[in-house]
Amino acid sequence: MKAVVKNGIAVFSPQGFLDGNSSSAFMSIEDIEAATNLKADMILVSLKKVVFFNRNGLDVFIKLFMKIRKKNHATVGFCDYDAKKYDAIKRFFQNELNFSLFKTLDIAYLFSSSFKNLNKNILVYSSDKSQRSAIAIELHDGGHNPIIAQSLEEFNIKKEKKEAYDYIVDATFLGQMGEKVATRVTGNAVIYTVSSFLDVEISNMFNIEYHNNSLNVGFRLFIFDAYKVISMNVHALNFFSKLASSAAEYNATICFVGIKFDKTPQIFRETMEDAGILFYAQMDDILQNKDLLKELGASSASNVKNKRVLNKETVLELPKFIDATVVTLEMMTNARATKEAVSVHNLIIENKSEKIASSIGYFGDIDGMVILIFPSTIAKKACELLIGEDTDDMELILDSLAELVNIVGGKIKTLLADEGVHVNITLPRTYQDVDSLLQVVENRRGVQVDLLFNNDKFLFFLTR
Repeated sequence: MKAVVKNGIAVFSPQGFLDGNSSSAFMSIEDIEAATNLKADMILVSLKKVVFFNRNGLDVFIKLFMKIRKKNHATVGFCDYDAKKYDAIKRFFQNELNFSLFKTLDIAYLFSSSFKNLNKNILVYSSDKSQRSAIAIELHDGGHNPIIAQSLEEFNIKKEKKEAYDYIVDATFLGQMGEKVATRVTGNAVIYTVSSFLDVEISNMFNIEYHNNSLNVGFRLFIFDAYKVISMNVHALNFFSKLASSAAEYNATICFVGIKFDKTPQIFRETMEDAGILFYAQMDDILQNKDLLKELGASSASNVKNKRVLNKETVLELPKFIDATVVTLEMMTNARATKEAVSVHNLIIENKSEKIASSIGYFGDIDGMVILIFPSTIAKKACELLIGEDTDDMELILDSLAELVNIVGGKIKTLLADEGVHVNITLPRTYQDVDSLLQVVENRRGVQVDLLFNNDKFLFFLTR
């Protein structure tokens, strides 16, 4: 099957049924080689004429996608699908979506080099906040004017005014922007969702490596959303008790919200409380109480655990970390970055006033954390696109800054994967007070890179 190339995109168009056998017949490595030699920005498979597909059928294409990405870093994925096909792909691959999805080929063109600097007004919506931000950033970088709908209700209202927009982008996913993690962060509290009957399987279902790296990054408040928990047995009790003991070594707090003990022995609650776990009836009891958030640790970040040494494997990947950071910030600020200094030592912030920061952890083949320290002027400018307007609301700026750093983490993950280095990333932790950040990285040596965006100094710090 030969690709049709137009406006920098090579499109394969299989027909009929896609399962493991038929997909192999539709597309071969020779077809891929031919497409990559055309130097297309994207290589996509159109599902317009596909009647049925299963995961095996798509897997064949995805394996070929990975070979493309390794060779020329082209964007790869699927296009031309309806809502049913889109939901099926998301269901099949869930957290393994490392390829892109474009609702139509016309939408895909907006992300290609052929459609840059056309200043199109584009309405953007995704139920995934990180995807909304990533899509808007890519469109902005391409010279367009994205308008972000923050909710489905807002999107439905705005899309009725069709004359206001040149394009409407929804049901689209930028796979190179990282992965969707099965947790969320609100107010620097990590929130896990658990449900049903909790037994020994909780230790298999819970990503302890992710949790430990979140502690390493500086998160200190972990909340289990347990409204839908029916009961638990002694195996789950032991797991949560050990988790609380481990958290105590970091001065971290674990809370349960919404759990009822009508079908669970009351002694279980007493045992968990003895281990340091706190219980609340409603999530808002914590999240809407700023004093309580501060008391529970969401605004502090002291680190009393192990201090890991920066190693050669991490330092060798430094250029990729820098590239991902600089490219994203240059997009957002319309300013060129100038490298001022590179040095290896503990984090040094000469002037702490008007500075905010964020950290993100990575783990897998290599592990560590990236810390970004922003002058408030750069942070406000970088987040203006995501917010949709200029603002001095610090909570809103910090929330948008987390989305921005999440995109940086996704780019880092992709650049490393292209070289065969596989990592996962934590969600970002933000700091309005950089003194809290310095407590996290106390006595940790790392690589500090001082950058200038116009006349504003920005600090990058890579450590373990």
